[in-house]
Amino acid sequence: MPDRPEIVCICGSTRFVDEMRAANRDLTYAGVIVVAPGEADELITNEQKTALDALHLRKIDLADRVLVVNPGGYIGESTSREIAYAHATGKPISFTDPV
Repeated sequence: MPDRPEIVCICGSTRFVDEMRAANRDLTYAGVIVVAPGEADELITNEQKTALDALHLRKIDLADRVLVVNPGGYIGESTSREIAYAHATGKPISFTDPV
């Protein structure tokens, strides 16, 4: 028995916020600790985006594995960087849809 629940970092395009929320809910109900992208209700500045992107890489560092939410196989530029980072740091990566 592990001394703590598994930690999963959700990655994906902000266009899939509903799908990421559903994955977060399902994982949480399964007893997983979930770290996910921050959400903004308004447009953010380039500086804020840069800071949030860097913060998300730290979330990947905390995670045991990464789940990419990619309906239809879509992976955008930021998500591609996150996947490359997770791969470089040896994190297992899974996808909700075939790539």
